[in-house]
Amino acid sequence: MSFGKMNQTITILNPTAVTDDEGFTSREMNTVATVRAYREGRHGSSVWANRAALTRATDLFRIRTLPGVDITEAMLIETAEGERFEIDSVEDIRGRGRYLEILATAVAPEGS
Repeated sequence: MSFGKMNQTITILNPTAVTDDEGFTSREMNTVATVRAYREGRHGSSVWANRAALTRATDLFRIRTLPGVDITEAMLIETAEGERFEIDSVEDIRGRGRYLEILATAVAPEGS
């Protein structure tokens, strides 16, 4: 994957539960990393047709592996435009430990 194709800046967020002094719990977003990524939206190709039966993902992201950072399905992705995505799956491309392929679903704000 060439550096030119990785033209999107994304932030990987880890939601954590925080309890205040009065015992109320709220969700806080901690930034894990801000990286460059290749983004591919869902479209009518045969590759996405094969994925359709297995996943509800709307977008695919490819990023370089981050040493010492473990990306899980509990995390979120936020784009520079403010769009948020829930991570459905994380896979090491070809098992070489160089790139990760992340399938994610767009999160629509409540009320829209």
